[in-house]
Amino acid sequence: MKPAVAYVRVSTNRQGKSGLGLEAQRASLARFADTEGFDLVQTFQEVETGKGADALNRRPQLAAALKAAKKLKSPIIVAKLDRLSRDVHFISGLMTHRTPFIVAELGADADPFMLHLYAALAEKERAMISRRTKDALAAKKAQGVTLGGLRAYGAQARDDANERAQQLRPVFAEFAGQSARKIAAVLNERKVATPAGGVWHAATVIRIQKRLAALS
Repeated sequence: MKPAVAYVRVSTNRQGKSGLGLEAQRASLARFADTEGFDLVQTFQEVETGKGADALNRRPQLAAALKAAKKLKSPIIVAKLDRLSRDVHFISGLMTHRTPFIVAELGADADPFMLHLYAALAEKERAMISRRTKDALAAKKAQGVTLGGLRAYGAQARDDANERAQQLRPVFAEFAGQSARKIAAVLNERKVATPAGGVWHAATVIRIQKRLAALS
């Protein structure tokens, strides 16, 4: 077995407290490690945003993962690239540490060049989502709708819901073609929390599937 360091992250305290996303990432990494012959020696967990040029300074667990991986001469494995960041410059900065990063969703053979490409696409997607949100708010304002804290909260809540759904995408991809009831049962068996931190029902699965389809 090849040693490796695992890194999991969510962006908000609410997600961290509920376990939302973290368990899904851990499950994805465990399956990947088993398939690819990796031994996850250590797992580092973080609840912190990935935004900002100083993101690494605000993410001590990622810094610790880098240190551990360098000592073990092993790669760092994440479930999805955006668990590191959606920022191309941040990804480029991580590459300068000369520690191999493996993204389970992309496969063990994805080289640094591919990671840069996917990071660029993720950054573009984030910019498009932000632009659509701003355009929608501007349209409402033009219609005479008063935009205040409640509107801003609604927009933020939608963005949070989109991010939580994206975190579940690898899990849902595993169950492609299965019924919503079957997917709900398996997720409950694995103790994967819903976006609200509760149990899964067929209706909950369908809502997430529709959101993921809209984000595709």
